[in-house]
Amino acid sequence: MILGISASGRKDGVTAAAVQAVLAATELKYQYISLSGKKINGCTGCTLCASDNCCVEADDWNEIGELMKQADAIVFGAANYFDRMNALGHACWERTFCFRHREIFDLAGKLGVSVSVQFEGANSVQPEIEHYMKWNYIVPVATVSVCGHGQCYTCGYGHDCAVGKVVRDHGFLEKISPDQFPLHFNEQALPKVEAYRAGKILGSILRNR
Repeated sequence: MILGISASGRKDGVTAAAVQAVLAATELKYQYISLSGKKINGCTGCTLCASDNCCVEADDWNEIGELMKQADAIVFGAANYFDRMNALGHACWERTFCFRHREIFDLAGKLGVSVSVQFEGANSVQPEIEHYMKWNYIVPVATVSVCGHGQCYTCGYGHDCAVGKVVRDHGFLEKISPDQFPLHFNEQALPKVEAYRAGKILGSILRNR
């Protein structure tokens, strides 16, 4: 089973669509999870997981963690917030600390695909996702980079906010017209090819294992 996780706070946004495109291209059994609306706390450093590699924090992550252990591969997508992986994604990976005690690495040997959603500038999310994968001895086999949909376009004030992305992209506006909105994943040619390619690579490796 391949586990796909979208860490975006937007349930049906660009990140979700890109992760699901990778999963579909594998043509293998998969399960998809959105972290949107889920309660996922960060690691508290209690170390109570050291005896059995099980996190004692009671929230929505525990079920996700079990699925991560059961999966043969993990396709993980996250958005860029403040030039870093968004907090839900970070917390999800932070909690995998419970999987690496006493020379036991519960996620070791699984395959990984990173899906990073950027807005402008260098891609800072991809190396963060792969950093967490490598710390868990997950093997990254492919990457997908997608252009994101900045919140300034939907906050209601972006058309004339001098410090927002809309004005940086288009100047001051009376209102934002549909043709000025960033492209959704399904309208981005190169990321669609990258997602298809990543899924095919992942599926091929798993089938030939």
